[in-house]
Amino acid sequence: MCSFRRIIPTLACIMAGMSFAQTHAADKPALKNVSLVLHWDHQAQFAGYYIALDKGFFATEGLDVTIIRGGPSVRACETVDSGKATFCVTMLSTALEKRENGIPLVQLAQIVNRSNFEVVAWKKPEGENGREILKPADLAGRKITIWEQDFRLPYTAFFEAQNIAPEVIPQYYSLSLFLNHGADACSAMRYNEYHWLLQHGVNPDDITVFNLCDFGVPLPEDGIYTLDSTYQKNPAMCRAFAKASLAGWIYAKQHPDEALDAVMQRVEDAQLATNRAHMQWMLKEMLGSIFPGENGDWTLGKLSEDSYNKVTTMLKRFGTIVFAPDYRTFVKQEEAK
Repeated sequence: MCSFRRIIPTLACIMAGMSFAQTHAADKPALKNVSLVLHWDHQAQFAGYYIALDKGFFATEGLDVTIIRGGPSVRACETVDSGKATFCVTMLSTALEKRENGIPLVQLAQIVNRSNFEVVAWKKPEGENGREILKPADLAGRKITIWEQDFRLPYTAFFEAQNIAPEVIPQYYSLSLFLNHGADACSAMRYNEYHWLLQHGVNPDDITVFNLCDFGVPLPEDGIYTLDSTYQKNPAMCRAFAKASLAGWIYAKQHPDEALDAVMQRVEDAQLATNRAHMQWMLKEMLGSIFPGENGDWTLGKLSEDSYNKVTTMLKRFGTIVFAPDYRTFVKQEEAK
């Protein structure tokens, strides 16, 4: 049996330890609540953000992050402008157009630097007397489905650069018209619709693929954005968010299976109609668009001033914007150095 004298020091040590822990817990600042709205449904396109959340990279930077699912009915930039989200993922061209229309966005990091926009065409369209589509000029006069709104610009620029005038049909969110040979070509993303076509039985030998970035349409895609007022009020928080996001993408590159698990968990929770093989393809293509190769012409997380100027020139040319902010006014990416 323990003596009373031995119990007293033990209790004293326990109480001292509790007091020490409570004092240091009180000293540790609470995590700051922020949110990120995606510009589409949960998929591998956003794997880096899921990893940053799951692995605690956001928490390490002092942030308690909620990720808001996007989709066709969610306007990411407007969600940030309304104060319902702190940050958003959106296309560079979209962010510039929204800024022109009164949403004062600034960029914190350029995530996707290599464009994934494509035109996919039937190599031998039905009813064309054997006239093949092998080069851009062969698209002249053909029926092509393309996206509207934010994603129309790359194709308009491609058609002008190649001096062709196809018969354009709205594509919306389905490739069924092309798949059933109601159109000769369609718009696609390398990481998404192209692989979807393959999964639905299209033989790669039966199609011709035009990567727009190879035909004079360089268009960086996903970036991280917030309101200029948010950045001015708390630049350290914005840099911390971008830093943790990039850390998430780096981890996803190093551990693709774990990143894919994180994606599939969100997909299954949201009951989205996709499959692991498609998400695996998407993740591989996304990583190739985010991380430069040995001779890559971009830097991870950064939008070069030259790329910015090319995009703003394109947007002005096609009447999407009239005025472009100065590069250093719009791009805030100190954390990517």
